[in-house]
Amino acid sequence: MIAGVVERVVEREIELTIDSIAAGGEGVGRKDGIVVFVPRTAPGDRIRARIERRKRFARGTIEAIIEPSRARVEARCPHYAVDRCGGCQLQHVSYAAQLAAKRVIIGDALSRIGRRHIERPPQVDPSHLEWRYRSKLTLAMRRHGTSWVIGLRHFDNPDAVFQLDDCLITDERVMAAWREIMAASHLLPEAESLRGSVQLVTGSGAATAVVEGGERWPEAENLFRVVPSIHALWWRPEDRARALIAERRSSAAGASFRQVNAAVAKHMFGYVLSLVAAHGPSTVVDAYAGVGEGAVAIAATGPRVTAIEVDREAAMRCALHLPDGSRCLTGRVEDLLDRVLPADLVVLNPPRMGLHKNVTALLERVATPPRAILYVSCDPATLGRDLAQMPRYRIKSLRGFDMFPQTAHVETVCELVPFETRPRDGGAA
Repeated sequence: MIAGVVERVVEREIELTIDSIAAGGEGVGRKDGIVVFVPRTAPGDRIRARIERRKRFARGTIEAIIEPSRARVEARCPHYAVDRCGGCQLQHVSYAAQLAAKRVIIGDALSRIGRRHIERPPQVDPSHLEWRYRSKLTLAMRRHGTSWVIGLRHFDNPDAVFQLDDCLITDERVMAAWREIMAASHLLPEAESLRGSVQLVTGSGAATAVVEGGERWPEAENLFRVVPSIHALWWRPEDRARALIAERRSSAAGASFRQVNAAVAKHMFGYVLSLVAAHGPSTVVDAYAGVGEGAVAIAATGPRVTAIEVDREAAMRCALHLPDGSRCLTGRVEDLLDRVLPADLVVLNPPRMGLHKNVTALLERVATPPRAILYVSCDPATLGRDLAQMPRYRIKSLRGFDMFPQTAHVETVCELVPFETRPRDGGAA
């Protein structure tokens, strides 16, 4: 066998019982000592599967469901079955079972990757809305001759894009804007492929659209004129910064990151604020602050807040609303955090890839550690990885929030406090 090439053995058929759901949403079973991952299965399913075996695990596809699990339900969205849409992973699983699976996903990531002892899986607070909760939808766009295919990718063929008719987890106002863009697709930038997003700005009813890709867009303003549902249009050309094309409201339709499930976000950040209050800090660092909703809310309770945000537009909005004595720094957290420590409390809310290694290293070695770190994570795997790099801190509390029903994603708030003395094994919670 050529070095570096993974040896694969195809076994045409096996029977398998699915035990749990893995982090990516695939069902997990075991056969002859081999762990088998099978998409679109539910815990308790008895299936016949075709598998492709590797050295330590196997991947499978369902040939037949011999005995369905009690957790299995009929998927509501036609795209889920017909187009094998990869946007959702758990529509075939009851909502109660989704929450149970996410508890296990968090606990497994922190024990297996983070090397932290977790006595029991954490609580996962449900979403009030199981459908139509997403205030943002990002789609792929592929040119086919003179027309466009605008939609999502197949879970089993991520290079291909299918035409989207509707996304049942997305707010209907966002879908209405996307349909207007689809109808005006002949006005999109001159490119073979693009990426676009429509985001509803919480509380304003305004939507903003961002188009990424292409080098020329002579029809940009014309597209904006014929898409009345959007109040601002941004363009990020190839290898250039994002620029505002046009807007109808000057302050309501920024293009910076916001949580896609407004109700769960409000509930989760209320919980974060309660943790902040419990520690009574005088100084707080809010890293990855976004447009500053969290930083402003914390500052309103009394502490002096230093926010850090790399997106210049978001940082400007954050600084505009912070009270005197608080500030917002524009730049990367890994470049700026050492300038603002020590602080009584640090809030970390990084993107899905988690913390830069310089951030964990600094928090591990800083002479005066923060009284507490509140780590808000959208990926239990990167949370676990980062915790493994910070053995100085123990987990005081852990709680999940179901920001993304019908998917395998879950938000986690992890409260960390320093050990009184550092553990020799670096691992206990």
